[in-house]
Amino acid sequence: MTMSVPERNSGSEGKEEESEDESEILEESPCGRWQKRKDKVSQGNVPGSESAFLAMDTEEGVEVVWNEVFFSDRKVLTALEDKIKEMFENLMQVEHPNIVKFHKYWLDTKDNHARVVFITEYMSSGSLKQFLKKTKKNHKTMNVKAWKRWCTQILSALSYLHSCDPPIIHGNLTCDTIFIQHNGLLKIGSVWHRLFVNVIPEASVHGKMRHQRDEKRNLHFFSPEYGSGEDDYAIDIFSFGICALEMAVLEIQANGDAVVSKEAITNAGQSLEDPLMREFTQSCVRHEATDRPTAHDLLFHRVLFEVHSLKLLAAHCLISNQYLLPENCLEEKTKSIDPNSVMAEISHGDRPGVQLKYSHVSSLELDKFLEDVKNGIYPLMNFASTKPHPVPRALSMSQEQVETSKTPTPEPQETESRKVVQMHCNLESNDEGTKTHLSLFLKMEDKLHRQLSCDILPTDSSRDLVNELVHYAFISEEDGERMVAFLEDALSRHRGSLITSGVTATVTQGR
Repeated sequence: MTMSVPERNSGSEGKEEESEDESEILEESPCGRWQKRKDKVSQGNVPGSESAFLAMDTEEGVEVVWNEVFFSDRKVLTALEDKIKEMFENLMQVEHPNIVKFHKYWLDTKDNHARVVFITEYMSSGSLKQFLKKTKKNHKTMNVKAWKRWCTQILSALSYLHSCDPPIIHGNLTCDTIFIQHNGLLKIGSVWHRLFVNVIPEASVHGKMRHQRDEKRNLHFFSPEYGSGEDDYAIDIFSFGICALEMAVLEIQANGDAVVSKEAITNAGQSLEDPLMREFTQSCVRHEATDRPTAHDLLFHRVLFEVHSLKLLAAHCLISNQYLLPENCLEEKTKSIDPNSVMAEISHGDRPGVQLKYSHVSSLELDKFLEDVKNGIYPLMNFASTKPHPVPRALSMSQEQVETSKTPTPEPQETESRKVVQMHCNLESNDEGTKTHLSLFLKMEDKLHRQLSCDILPTDSSRDLVNELVHYAFISEEDGERMVAFLEDALSRHRGSLITSGVTATVTQGR
């Protein structure tokens, strides 16, 4: 999905009249939370939709995008209703700081309508392509640090998608489907396009099933094997390589041709002064798909890899466990600390040591840094999960593709032999009630602690959750039945709304 800055009326109209025009509410969602406005947002590749509208999230007070897919016949929408609902429910489970958020959807068959409406995050600063054009127009060059940071953010999102079980292939990654925020955060959009094309037949919608590949200016983003039926994560790596190259040189010159040639791509790569950047981009755009590295491998490439600072590791730890801490605890803690006290000291035998005082760290800078980490600007690229993210199959590919895809023989799983001596869990549901976040804390018999968290759906059972815990060696098989009973009790109380603000249950047992 391609989102850009909203179209504004030009001319000498008064600002007040224009403002009233743009803020006019055309329609409300059934729940009243989302208000569709008159402002249009350019959409490049949403099946059955030539345009979308800005909308207001009245609960959060932020702008979002109101997307509509119109069907040629109400009967067609009714026939596809189950598949469409399954698709959208799956899309709502994709959550990553560098992926455009999918908020809500609903089907509308009233007043002779046959449409699906869905709400997505709005990226107000426009696409990466627009940013690169502005940068080039101002005769500026891309900062190497910004290039590395953006490559890391994109790869972090791709690594997340590709490590899902089964893998999610983006299949539509271009500089037009990557968006930038004012704080330098990049987000990948159009993650749902490939699934839309697989689920919604072209003949059933008004408008064309538009693909970025159909636009000649974007043909160079797509790998040679694209659309052959045998494509996998390597097509995303090829597209990323072209994006990384364009970020470095700002624009790959087509030299007057309708499409960017292979020669132009090669010349752009050779123009990079840094040999590591050249090697990095060239490895992504190799002709043979099997020769291209994975997103996880690229995060460890010499041009990007760095040993994370203790500050960044601590920030990620704090953000990950923020829900366990009292509100504003960091602010209260910093207020009570003497700024002249020493927080760290490095001693040297042959020369004076170094003391680091709390006064050396600005609380405002710390707050901004924590906010940037929370937003995904500084992902932990060196600690990618070795476990696959469980995502419903329908999100990645059609059932036919799943059955025919070739998968390697799974490696034998390790088993957990330690017993759990204490269990504690916390359950919190989102406002819509579509999913519940489970946080599970386990104390093992060797006094080590294990903390786990995941989102669960209303259809998930405690037995399914425990089977996964045993399968991935988080708990021993002997603790399985006790864990089932524990989770069953917590889930039943939570779902029965006996504790409306979330449920916390603790079980303690000796060896």
